[in-house]
Amino acid sequence: MMLDGRTAIIYGGGGSIGGAIARAYAAQGARVFLAGRTRATLAAVADPIGAEIAEVDALDERAVDAHADEVAAATGGIDISVNVIADSDVQGTAMVDMPVEDYLSPVVTSVRSKFLTARAAARHMKPRRSGVILTFGGSGDRAAAGRYQLGGLVTGFEAIEAMRRQLATELGPYGIRVLTLQTGGVPEAIPAAFEGRAAIEAELTGQTLLGRTATLADVGQVAVFAASDWARTITGAALNMTCGAVLD
Repeated sequence: MMLDGRTAIIYGGGGSIGGAIARAYAAQGARVFLAGRTRATLAAVADPIGAEIAEVDALDERAVDAHADEVAAATGGIDISVNVIADSDVQGTAMVDMPVEDYLSPVVTSVRSKFLTARAAARHMKPRRSGVILTFGGSGDRAAAGRYQLGGLVTGFEAIEAMRRQLATELGPYGIRVLTLQTGGVPEAIPAAFEGRAAIEAELTGQTLLGRTATLADVGQVAVFAASDWARTITGAALNMTCGAVLD
């Protein structure tokens, strides 16, 4: 059990990505707490794996801090914090035609939520001088901007990369590692009923060197590795699981 005895909070735990990570963590012995805004989706993930759930808005400072305090009090500490909430991005409109609120939506959502959840976890990790903070990130395929109108999504990604580097620098002396998980897109996370899913999957696959994209199971396994002692030498980095779509 690579995560035996560890306590993990997953924000956005009711989604497909959060659910994949939750199942992988539980299978490796972690005690998993799922946080999100919709109890029904959280419960659908939590019930089969014995995870605990709480309705928490990751943009609400008081709610995030209070929930972290509750988890730490119940378990003795927080070992892993994962934030994979939706970025509230608006796509498909040229920047010159986009309202400023739509452009800033993914930037503000991503930066605020990831700052709040990382800060809440780090406050409990510092006294124990250990912990891992994970989120999705990575600069991605820069050529994508030429194929899609992505609004502020990439700006938000780049901001999180800057946050990751600064957090890793400040928290490293306390034994806390900070990582982002970088994918070139996970087609399984696209709702099956979405009309353009097949075309998106074909295009994402075509950008890879391996002729395949990361699956939800892949995401869970990489997240386990990142949070485990096997990755104890890695911090301040993006773990590239793009199947070669992005070359470092």
